[in-house]
Amino acid sequence: MPKYKRVLLKLSGEALKNSSEEGIIDFDFTAKVASQIKRCTDEGVSFGIVIGGGNIWRGAGKAIDRTRADHMGMLATVINSLAVQTVLEEAGVPTRVMTALQMNQITEPYIRNKAVSHMEKGRAVIIACGTGNPYFSTDTAAVLRAAEIGADVVLFAKNIDGVYTADPKKDPTAKKLDTMTYDDIIHKDLAVIDSTASSFGRDNKLPIIIFGLSDPENIYRAVNGEKR
Repeated sequence: MPKYKRVLLKLSGEALKNSSEEGIIDFDFTAKVASQIKRCTDEGVSFGIVIGGGNIWRGAGKAIDRTRADHMGMLATVINSLAVQTVLEEAGVPTRVMTALQMNQITEPYIRNKAVSHMEKGRAVIIACGTGNPYFSTDTAAVLRAAEIGADVVLFAKNIDGVYTADPKKDPTAKKLDTMTYDDIIHKDLAVIDSTASSFGRDNKLPIIIFGLSDPENIYRAVNGEKR
């Protein structure tokens, strides 16, 4: 029996690439992700989904204006969203893509009430373009949209196997954390989600679960409140 009935799932763009050395998305792996979302929807769970664009574009450090770089990142999230929509529909999950920036020929504009209506009709809603504003990450977009649609929890599916006290690649003494608070993320600079997302989630009392997507079944486990 699912613990959460309405969830906001944040998918890392890098995680969708998985270990594929060719192309920007591993479609076989993404199909496994879709099968777990389908498994949850069959048990009555409704999904809002926000997808990052890091497998296509990461603007940090580029010789380009930050605002323009962020707009390019928003376009990357649309590419990922359309790809995931295709895979979800092939798995039997009715899906709509909505964007914070208008692209009327290929997506619906994001309207909160319309998104909720889609979810109440059993459709997964993929919300692209982040918040529609530069300087805000897709992690921040995820907690914002979760609050808007009344999600019970925000699930962060990352290309990691967990949250550590430090970067385990750099610090061999780093310890894996089973639980954490928003204050832990902010004050200990854990960097698993950005500080703006953490502050917003804390202020709006949104529960979050962070897990690795290397095993797509972690989505089902998280929705059911199981430890990953």
